[in-house]
Amino acid sequence: MMKKTVNDLDAVRHSARFIREKVCNVQAGTLGLVLGSGLGAVRERITAHVDLPYAEIPGLPQSTVEGHGGFLRAGLLGGQPVVALCGRVHLYEGYTAAEACLNVRILAELGVRTLMLTNAAGALNPLFSAGTLMCITDHINFSGQSPLTGPNCDAWGPRFPDLSQVWCPRLLALAASQARRLGLVLERGVYIQVAGPNLETPAETRAYRRLGADAIGMSTAIEAIAAAHMGLRVLGISCLTNKNLPDCMARTSHQEVLEMAGKASADMALLLEAVAGALPGLDSAGVDSAGLNPAR
Repeated sequence: MMKKTVNDLDAVRHSARFIREKVCNVQAGTLGLVLGSGLGAVRERITAHVDLPYAEIPGLPQSTVEGHGGFLRAGLLGGQPVVALCGRVHLYEGYTAAEACLNVRILAELGVRTLMLTNAAGALNPLFSAGTLMCITDHINFSGQSPLTGPNCDAWGPRFPDLSQVWCPRLLALAASQARRLGLVLERGVYIQVAGPNLETPAETRAYRRLGADAIGMSTAIEAIAAAHMGLRVLGISCLTNKNLPDCMARTSHQEVLEMAGKASADMALLLEAVAGALPGLDSAGVDSAGLNPAR
């Protein structure tokens, strides 16, 4: 008999049923949102909301990190239905990649087909400034783990999913147009995920930059892999909280990262609200609800 793993369809469906019963019945077009460190201003833009603590949701791992809210919020963002996960867990807390991606699995089982992932990240590109936002165009999973390790759940997706377009170009273009309308700086770049929790050395910073990364963090890439596995279309926005210049590396701390994320989270909130409000127009322009249109 095959050993059960955390990639257990029945367990994830049980979690989704519990959320439906306690909070909401997710309707077609509901947006999924995962909020990273210090980005509390985003959740405050969600109106007509109902909250559910993670501790009450069966099977959902609990975060131990400061800056992660630890609850689910269902409501409206930009007038559109949204289910937001306020806080996430990380590999460095002792979770496997599959456990860290249960949040995405549950959102997909609820019926979410468009997912926005956010994070606080360090800027590796010397042309990017701290306090600005970056739209993720691609990622490098340097964590050493994959949420697809172990037996595959065929109901979720194929054993060997294609990752050539994890980050939906149509959503990226929408975010860029909304940022221009709002007068916000929105960089574009490659995000690299490392395991953490230690911050990177000058030599590591040089190496990651030579790999082609523009920003670095300790989450998101594995969540994007799980989302792509399940056929979700994905938008990623990083809040650049510090600038990594290996030849004059400034000391930083998690507290400073949270403070900078808090300052920039207002811009993040404005952008995500605008993107959410514009999503119906994007769908009516020819992108199906699962984001699987070849033109995406």
